[in-house]
Amino acid sequence: IHAGGMLPVGVMGGGDLVEIIKGDAYYQSYICHIPRSVIELGLAGRLDCLDGMLFPSICDVIRNLSGMWQVMFPGKYAKYFDFPQNFDPAVGGEFYIKELHSFKEDLEKMGGGAISDDSMRAAIEVYNVNRRLMNTLYDLRSQKPWLVPTYETYLLARAGNILSVEDHNALLEDYLEGIEGMDRKEMDNVRVVLVGAFCEQPPLGLIKTLENAGCYIVDDDFMLGHRWLLQDVDTEGDPISALAGAFIENSTYSSAKYEAGNPKGKLLLETVHHRRADGVIFACPSFCDPTLLDRPEFIKTLDEEGIPHTGFQYAENLGQFQVIREQTGTFSDSIKLWSAT
Repeated sequence: IHAGGMLPVGVMGGGDLVEIIKGDAYYQSYICHIPRSVIELGLAGRLDCLDGMLFPSICDVIRNLSGMWQVMFPGKYAKYFDFPQNFDPAVGGEFYIKELHSFKEDLEKMGGGAISDDSMRAAIEVYNVNRRLMNTLYDLRSQKPWLVPTYETYLLARAGNILSVEDHNALLEDYLEGIEGMDRKEMDNVRVVLVGAFCEQPPLGLIKTLENAGCYIVDDDFMLGHRWLLQDVDTEGDPISALAGAFIENSTYSSAKYEAGNPKGKLLLETVHHRRADGVIFACPSFCDPTLLDRPEFIKTLDEEGIPHTGFQYAENLGQFQVIREQTGTFSDSIKLWSAT
């Protein structure tokens, strides 16, 4: 998208700032909240500035949102984008290359011009820089969570959904340069990994509540796309093949991704150890099938290793946090009082 001279914009629902009036009429009650608010935004004309919508193959709900969008807004470009579920380069890799070529052709029609390999390599490089900066931010938060609170980390990542990647890089650089000079007091908080919030985002007040309840979040899966690829994408050779290879061989784990033979419980455990976390919080959107179906495997692995965990469900427009504050505060206190460490 960037190589074609267009601006990629991340749409992640309406959060707690949009009142759902019409969106509820299009979906049953027992699914997550995000498709309702996206439809609400569309019907209110608040997404008219977008020329098209790309719906990733995360779950059945997003698939249904894609179909609903095509019916309701037939004049707009809409594509349901399939990601490979087979991670054999000769199978899933070739499939992904074809999907990317098809999408590139769509973008060229929309933009009225060819997207050159050189422009794609340049785009890959600037996004490589973005991931390095995001990883630096997350590493710094893990090392000094009192200096880099999670609500600031979250807002910095969220800004990347609407800014050009160049402006986002500049914002991250400014923050990383300025934060080291800040004098912030270290608190007696426990270190936790937060899992489950990769799609529908929690309200900012919920993130602040977790920290105020005594939990330093040292790793999370908020807006995981910014950090999906674990290494730089190669800027030599065919850029489409480089992007496909990076996804197949060097992408992170998530409940939105199925990879046979690579247990997610083991990968979560590696994250816990790498971030020196004291426990895990499962923060799951209500009715989110991918994250709730993975949770038993995660819990089994954590229990086998004696790692404390707790969990709750939320919606993007949740307005009351007292119960969650009490639950996570109790979780934090129990780790301080009873943990072997």
